[in-house]
Amino acid sequence: QVRLVESGGGLVQAGGSLTLSCTASGSIFEFNVMGWYRQAPGKERELVASRFSTGVTTYADSVKGRFTISRGGADNTLYLQMNNLKPDDTAVYYCNVRPFRPVVDYWGQGTQVTVSS
Repeated sequence: QVRLVESGGGLVQAGGSLTLSCTASGSIFEFNVMGWYRQAPGKERELVASRFSTGVTTYADSVKGRFTISRGGADNTLYLQMNNLKPDDTAVYYCNVRPFRPVVDYWGQGTQVTVSS
């Protein structure tokens, strides 16, 4: 019912920036919450940032002040602007959305972000 396509990952030096994009398509167009998660090798998947339909945003402590989550005004595109990247930010980043109904999670395929020191 929802297809998520991510883009924008890549290799960057520490201190650099990347912008991830996630475009949602399908039969559901309204989402209660949209967010970005990441999973580093050997670690559990963790929430990086989320944006609720009210416009409220939340961030993991490790990325506050460096990452910004936003949504495209006219479409179902979610962005993650990542500045001052650190090697610890290296992970596969996943887009996640949760509609109002059904209350289920949809995931993208993931995009690799690698930060070299």
